[in-house]
Amino acid sequence: MSAAATGAYELPREHLDFRDAIRRIAQERIAPRAHDIDERAEYPWDVRRLLAENDILGLPFDEQHGGTGTGQLMLTLAVEEIAKACASSALILMVQDLGTLPIRLFGSDDLKSRLLPACASGERTPAFALSEADAGSDPAAMRTTAWLDGDEWVINGSKSWITNAGIADFYVVFASTDRELRRTTAFVVEADRPGVSVARLEKKMGIKGSPTGSPVFEDVRVPVANVVGEPGTGLQVAFGTLERSRLGAAAQAVGIAQGAIDYANGYAKERVTFGRAIHEHQAIGFKLAEMEARTAAARELTYRASAAADRDEPDLAKWTSMAKLVAADTAMWVATEAVQILGGYGYVSEFPVERMMRDAKITQIYEGTSEIQRLVISRAMR
Repeated sequence: MSAAATGAYELPREHLDFRDAIRRIAQERIAPRAHDIDERAEYPWDVRRLLAENDILGLPFDEQHGGTGTGQLMLTLAVEEIAKACASSALILMVQDLGTLPIRLFGSDDLKSRLLPACASGERTPAFALSEADAGSDPAAMRTTAWLDGDEWVINGSKSWITNAGIADFYVVFASTDRELRRTTAFVVEADRPGVSVARLEKKMGIKGSPTGSPVFEDVRVPVANVVGEPGTGLQVAFGTLERSRLGAAAQAVGIAQGAIDYANGYAKERVTFGRAIHEHQAIGFKLAEMEARTAAARELTYRASAAADRDEPDLAKWTSMAKLVAADTAMWVATEAVQILGGYGYVSEFPVERMMRDAKITQIYEGTSEIQRLVISRAMR
């Protein structure tokens, strides 16, 4: 299905109205909290409640399961607006999507009815537990195992770099169930099951308001009803999830970039050198112009890829990888340039562009590194 045949994307009036409402919430309620969230490295439960109360956590879900039923493009708009104000807070919504996508795409009706309505309302929060210390970009190399014992699966192993570690109500855990054939299986593992613990939380460069850690599973027993998809199809579940969820990282990157531009542009209009606002100096004006143009291009690509997800286009993986690659690299470049425009002020934590630069870096790493995105794109071109 081509863009010419379908139109690249369309933003209905109701989407724009919802986006504007989210923008007001983000700027008035979340932005004032962003500095403290980062400085204290604490999960913002108040922001989570705010997002739940305004139906924002229901964006990833269909109406049947208590969500808004508004699709991926609307979700992208929301993540972008929140990320402009606070990238850590945007991750609350992103992981609500990521952690439930395997269930929405591949789960049984029982799993959907059991878990999705409580996630749509914000009562429960998920986590996506795929990566391991020695199996990040190569998930088939994972060491976590599961074996069937009667009508229960027994899971042993640990995961690394897991967002929502320690606060998730359940994890979607991927484990090897046939090492010789490199087959894996995905399981829902409730956090309160015996044998589930969190070994450590990471101290990170950015996104400090979102916990990242290493959940451990020691002889954890889950019923066969907790299998997501069919046994042995875990990699299909993982890749099917990631080709869509990486749009969240793209939207977050666009939001970080725009937030950095907005602040740097405002600063450049007020900061005076040699008798003129620095915005009037061509070196700064041209820099801001390039930042704005690149971010606009990244946004258009991200919206187009989000529309491809809503239409379930056959070349979806290529679109989402292109969006994630371009948006992430743009965010890192733009945020670095924003720091440069502010000079010494950009280097201190009193001003937000320092935080934005640190937050931008992870968008080039999680949900598939920029190098992996290039691999996906190049394979789609063969």
